[in-house]
Amino acid sequence: MKNLFILQKQTLQGLLLSILLLFCVSCKKNKQNTIKDIHVSYPKARISDIVYNYFGTDVPDPYSWLEDGYSPQTKEWIKQENLITFNYLSEIPFRDKIEKRLIDIWNHPKESEPQRKGDKYFYFKNDGLQNQDVLYYKNEIDGNEIKLLDPNTFSDNGSVFLSVTSVSDDTKYIGYSISQSGSDWQEIKVRNIETLENLDDELKFVRFSGIAWYKNGFFYNKHPEPPADTKFYDLNDHCKIYYHKVGTSQSEDILIYEDLSKPELGYYAGVTNSKNYLVIAAYNEFHGNALYVKNLNDGNGEIKKIVDDSENGFYVIDEIDNYLYVFTNYNAPKYKIIRINLQDPEMENWEDFIEENEGVLKFVNYIGGCFIVNYLENAHTKIKIYDKNGKYLHDIDMDLIGSITGFQGNINDSITFYTYTSFNTPATIYKYDIKNNISTIYKSPEIDINTENYITKQVFFESKDGTKIPMFIVHKKDLKLNGNNPTFLNGYGGFGVSYTPYFDISKFILLEQGGVFVFANLRGGGVYGDEWHKAGIRTNKQNTFDDFIAAAEYLINEKYTSPKRLTIQGASNGGLVVGAVTNQRPELFAVALSSVPITDMLRYQEFTVGRFWIPDFGSSNESEEMFKYLYSYSPLHNIRKNINYPAILVTTSDHDERIVPAHSFKYIATLQNTYEGKNPILIRIESKSGLGIIGKAKTKLISEIADNYAFAFYNMDFTPKY
Repeated sequence: MKNLFILQKQTLQGLLLSILLLFCVSCKKNKQNTIKDIHVSYPKARISDIVYNYFGTDVPDPYSWLEDGYSPQTKEWIKQENLITFNYLSEIPFRDKIEKRLIDIWNHPKESEPQRKGDKYFYFKNDGLQNQDVLYYKNEIDGNEIKLLDPNTFSDNGSVFLSVTSVSDDTKYIGYSISQSGSDWQEIKVRNIETLENLDDELKFVRFSGIAWYKNGFFYNKHPEPPADTKFYDLNDHCKIYYHKVGTSQSEDILIYEDLSKPELGYYAGVTNSKNYLVIAAYNEFHGNALYVKNLNDGNGEIKKIVDDSENGFYVIDEIDNYLYVFTNYNAPKYKIIRINLQDPEMENWEDFIEENEGVLKFVNYIGGCFIVNYLENAHTKIKIYDKNGKYLHDIDMDLIGSITGFQGNINDSITFYTYTSFNTPATIYKYDIKNNISTIYKSPEIDINTENYITKQVFFESKDGTKIPMFIVHKKDLKLNGNNPTFLNGYGGFGVSYTPYFDISKFILLEQGGVFVFANLRGGGVYGDEWHKAGIRTNKQNTFDDFIAAAEYLINEKYTSPKRLTIQGASNGGLVVGAVTNQRPELFAVALSSVPITDMLRYQEFTVGRFWIPDFGSSNESEEMFKYLYSYSPLHNIRKNINYPAILVTTSDHDERIVPAHSFKYIATLQNTYEGKNPILIRIESKSGLGIIGKAKTKLISEIADNYAFAFYNMDFTPKY
């Protein structure tokens, strides 16, 4: 067990409108490059008289009815919007060529680094275009592979997603959870590894749970069964931890922990490698957790609360000789490793084991008597090795700008595996000899792109207040800085999340056309630790938007691109950023691509897991000051008639339970009924999918990416050459 918690009305009128819209698009079918001349007749969304009052200020919410994703009215609205969008996209002359090229370059074998459990090695593999990755195992690292779990057989359309997998300590069973259509609701099943047959065990109403094996069963968390008509929008509360014995009914599971006085808390359970302790993370926000432990050798032992608040994060590495090793940001904005004596766990007795470093500590594994520590330095990875006493030994020599993940294994392992990737380096798996500090390539993919033709560079630009912001820029080596290059600017800037260089083959649709891919590490993220995070949250959130605007200005001033050739792109919190800056500085961008965006900053906390975001955003009902601040930038509430918006395409999914699609629905309905310009304002609503790529079949993902590129290229007046 490593890193326990590092770890979501068909009416006659409607029918006539469908026919009319289809005709309006079809009549242009034989004309090249005329989409910008098409006058799109958006559906007339019903306007309700709902008004919310915040500290004496009335705020109308005319499209609040779109919050009900189950209603016939919402379903009909979705149908009409998709009809417009997909007809528009089908008219782009080069859209199908983009999709074909995507399929061609995507179609290569992919594999994850092996993870050893007992005498077996487990890994995921994809032949190229399989909708879901397949889980295999080997009895020896160079032995024959055996297919263990193939999610592609779970459904006909790839909509059933394999979520969590966990192998029992005796490697006899694998527990795994599946979700339907990208839902966060999961069902846990158990399979016999040797016979490849499933047991009768089926555990339902599971959400954000691990599978923590102990003896002949495992710990997991469970929620009450939600009402059928609010399943995908119900609040994520009343979580409980249970123990399930393999081969028994869920009704026989033993309740381990609940707190009826705090229904808002979520829990995640893990078991230390020694099997001496159950460790529980309790959380009511995205960033931070309380920490509880239970001595599993004491059948009547109580659960002991080591930390009872979630102001800081406490992430268990392991238990060794009755000491709990934890990495935390408690009194350490860039994180450190502490030791907690489980016989005397009071805070005043905690010991610093590996002190705060210049880099930001991201994760730790204890393997082969060494602590393998992943640090983030200027938004890329540095790996340091320490012995069992916390003494620094050496770095893993990898000086390139990239990201490293992996290092799973057991306390006695001498060999482990890790994966290195960067913007222009496909995921390469290394075998690592811990004792001798030797890395050798284990698997390197072959792709239909010469990555040597591209470069990645990191620059630092000044934001509005003078803060230096790091940014990665990727392009062909022979790029000319003429201000005419199609450029995609991406950013996130939230929840302390650190986005580091990673290989995404779909980016080469842009790069091989002479385009520029850019990622800005905005404040609100975590590339420099807690201070960087806090500089972009709550009443500092405007810093995040200012950073993104300054990034666009830098790219324009340095002649990488110009406003007519600049597309901005972001997902989730990044979608919030795109929405906010599109309202604030629309003249800087030709296109805005927003995926599953957070747009309603006054009501986000009313849905599913939204309340966990309050520490980052604040909430509209906590104070008049916070309400006014949120109201001042909320993308939904700052749409105005006098703004000449860029072309906008929002993508979302009907089963997104983390950022409910009502954010996107209300935002687009407001834009379409407010904006008076000629640029298209469209929404693409995927069915039976969840947040982003979660639960999304490869065919659907490729189609969505092709649509985004086609929309952006066309509205930047750029024609790719194929």
